[in-house]
Amino acid sequence: MGGVLVFSENSRVSFELLNKAAEIARAGGSTVSLALPGKEPAESFLKRGAQKVYIPRAGQEALQDFEAGAYAEALAQIAQAAGASLILLGCTRRGKELAGRLAQKLAAGCINDAIDLEVKDGRVVCRRYALGGMTVMTQEIGTAAAVVSVMPRAFDPAPEGEAAGEVVEIDLEIKPSRVRLVERQSKAADSTDISEAEVLVCVGKGMEHREDLPLAEELAGMLGGEVACSKPVATDQKWLSEDRIVGLSGKKCKPQLAICLGISGQVQFNVGIRDARTLVAVNSDPNAYIFQISDYGIVGDLHEVVPRIISGLKK
Repeated sequence: MGGVLVFSENSRVSFELLNKAAEIARAGGSTVSLALPGKEPAESFLKRGAQKVYIPRAGQEALQDFEAGAYAEALAQIAQAAGASLILLGCTRRGKELAGRLAQKLAAGCINDAIDLEVKDGRVVCRRYALGGMTVMTQEIGTAAAVVSVMPRAFDPAPEGEAAGEVVEIDLEIKPSRVRLVERQSKAADSTDISEAEVLVCVGKGMEHREDLPLAEELAGMLGGEVACSKPVATDQKWLSEDRIVGLSGKKCKPQLAICLGISGQVQFNVGIRDARTLVAVNSDPNAYIFQISDYGIVGDLHEVVPRIISGLKK
């Protein structure tokens, strides 16, 4: 197969993709390149295994504001210059839109939301969740070129080493977008990225009153962690921001410790927390599904259990 090209607007996701790209390259003898490093120094990606980092010498003005059509055109030109037949993108909101547009330009097969991939007999084989996360399905791309967007946290970041590659300046020919930016309104975003937290205290609908939320916050604070939640707590009850949702509709997290309070364990939530190193569940229902994926389970009222845990930690 040809080379592997990596792009994400998120540097950490790029580091994760570079790790997988290097694994694929070692198996198939292909090269690993990274496109459009953005604000991060190109050397950061060279130290993570990129053999070439492509930066625009001309055409950069078209990439000042993210517009999927312009970025798809830029990546298509870079992929051609790099001889890449597999393009790995971060499965962010931007990445999902970009994947389809780029695949159309390259006449490539496209898969979104991949959690793993490999190359078998020259074909890209991906694994992704199906049926709302209840199962994992395998899909194969049969075209010569393939575009795959990979869920963040699917792989560990590539380890940092010596910068052995090179920076390649490329002239991009990008037509002016027909979309004109009239106004930009900032959306209130949470300052915390729960996907980076080593400890998470996740709350669900079992925490019946918003006034009890400080219990979770105090517990998280004592453990040096962050508070996260299931989807209804953010979207229905509006207790926490949507940036703190764990699961298929939120973020996939891989903390060292996750404590789930009043969460039944619907599969949409479990998808986002099942990779926690240690998972502790507190629920009054002994048949709650969350206990099936937990390392430790406490059957009881969280409003009684959590204060006792906090008291024990203080001692």
